[in-house]
Parts: sequence; structure tokens; C-alpha cells
Amino acid sequence: MDLNLEYWQSNERTFLDRLRLWSKLLDPSCLTASDAEIENARGLLKSDTKQHEKDKVDHAWTLSLSSVHADSGAPIPPVYRPQAFLPLAGPLVVGSLLPHKTVKSALFWHFMLHGYCAGFNHVNRNTTSTPDHKTSTKQSFLIAGAAAYGMIAGAIPQVIVNRLNVIDPMALTFCRTLLPIPISVLLAGYTLMVVRSEEIDKGIQVFDSNGNSVGLSKEAGYQAVFQTAISRATLFGTTAILPNVLIHYLRRANFFQRNPVIIAPVKHFSMIMVFGLMIPVSFSLFPQLGKIERRKLESDLQALTEDKQLFYHRGL
Repeated sequence: MDLNLEYWQSNERTFLDRLRLWSKLLDPSCLTASDAEIENARGLLKSDTKQHEKDKVDHAWTLSLSSVHADSGAPIPPVYRPQAFLPLAGPLVVGSLLPHKTVKSALFWHFMLHGYCAGFNHVNRNTTSTPDHKTSTKQSFLIAGAAAYGMIAGAIPQVIVNRLNVIDPMALTFCRTLLPIPISVLLAGYTLMVVRSEEIDKGIQVFDSNGNSVGLSKEAGYQAVFQTAISRATLFGTTAILPNVLIHYLRRANFFQRNPVIIAPVKHFSMIMVFGLMIPVSFSLFPQLGKIERRKLESDLQALTEDKQLFYHRGL
């Protein structure tokens, strides 16, 4: 079992434990760390940490947990590290939720958003179903398909407005404010499950309580992908809902009625704020080192261990 998984096993017992840890790991300054710095940090953690200062050990853990893939042990590309999710995906989320004038602009923003998210989901997946940790041809098609599907489905509200020439205020509000909410929730979960479907098809590695590999389990793969899909749907759904609720009440205030031009920038800022605050929450909903009961595993794996509970890397 990798160093990162051993740490997750000991330090993420409750949701609040995970939330505190993720709030620390999402420090954007870690994005500037080079591969050499990350390797040095991993080397320090593999040595006797009692010989080093606590601050150095803590920083080494932050680099390892936030920048190294727990299956391959290789540094994650900077653009797909957890710390990069807000600065890169945040503007794309705002762009995709804005009321567009044309279908082309809606398609562009949704393609950019779902293309990046598909790459993020793929890079941070559980890679134990692919022994060489490389992207297969099938996975490449799944990533492209998820981005294309997200682009088309995300633009549906704008297609409805343009094709039906919707001008009624209530109908416009429905298409541009309410309809994007369920679409965002469904697309976030669905595209993640598409990109990571090989984990369900082939299974992922499960470990006993001592960190020894027991084998590949499709049941564990499904649980890992499903839990991550729920966390991603929660992130995007909350980001789509809360700013609209805020704006609904702000419109009633005299100040905003006298200055309606301020409403748009306030909505954009609130989207970024909600998205940023929800990222550590969504990452913390389920443990990184997931648990599964032995009785839920395939019969051949149940015969290989006496542990009643096994562990797996959920991915991100």
C-alpha cells in the first residue's frame, strides 16, 4: 500500500477530519513544486520522520498527498492536481452557467468545462485496473465521448431558447436558471462514471487491514466510482443552485432594484465563491481509502482473506 493510502487510513476517520485535511491540501502554492521537490518529500517520508522538524514533515505530507497519485506513485500533472481545480474549472463553470446569446457560445463553454473535467476525472482515477497505469484506446474514446456528450447536453437550455424563440420571462427564467440545475447534477455524475467505467468493468485493487493486496474487485470499483460521482454531482449541483437562490432574494432589496447592473457581477462572484467552498466539502464526502465489507466482494476474493472489511483507493 502506498504512503498516501497509509496516511489516509490513519487520518480521515470522520468527515470533519477529511475536510480539515483537504482545506490544507488545496493550498495553491503546492502547484509550483517541481517533480524533484516532490520526490525529495516522498524520500523524507520514507525515512525516519522523527529526525526531521515537524514543519518539514507536514509540508512533505502536503506535497505527497496533493501531488502524487496513490496507485502509480508518480507526480500528477500540475493542471490536474486538486489545487488546480478551482482556478481552472471555476471560470469554466461560470461561463457554462451564464445566459448565452447563441448556441455556439453555449457549446464552447460546455465543451471546455466537460473536457477539462473529463481529463481531471481520468488522471485522478484508480489506475489499478490498468497494470501499466497508461491510458488505453478505450479510455481515450470514453474521455472524448464524455466531453462531447457534456457539451451537447449542457447546451440544451440554449437550444430550446433559440429554436422555440422563447421570449416569455417565466419561460426564459426556467430555461436559463432552473433547467441548468438538474442538467449540471446529472452531467457531473454521468460523465465521471463514463470516464471511469473501466474500474467497474475490470475491478480495482482491494487491500486487507495490513495493506496487502487481495485482488481486483468489480464491486469495489463500482462503489468507488459511484461515491465519487455523488461527490462531483453535489459540487456542481450546489454551485448551480445557491447563487440563484441568493440572487432571487437580492433582487428584492432596494439597493439592487436601483442598481440592477450590479446583479450580474454579484452572481458571477457568488458562483466562484460557492464552487471554491464546495470543492473541499465534495472531496471530503467519502474517504479516499474506501471500505467494503468482505461479504460484498466476489466469492473468489472472499476465500482469500479472513478480514471482515477491506480497503480500496477511491480516486478523486
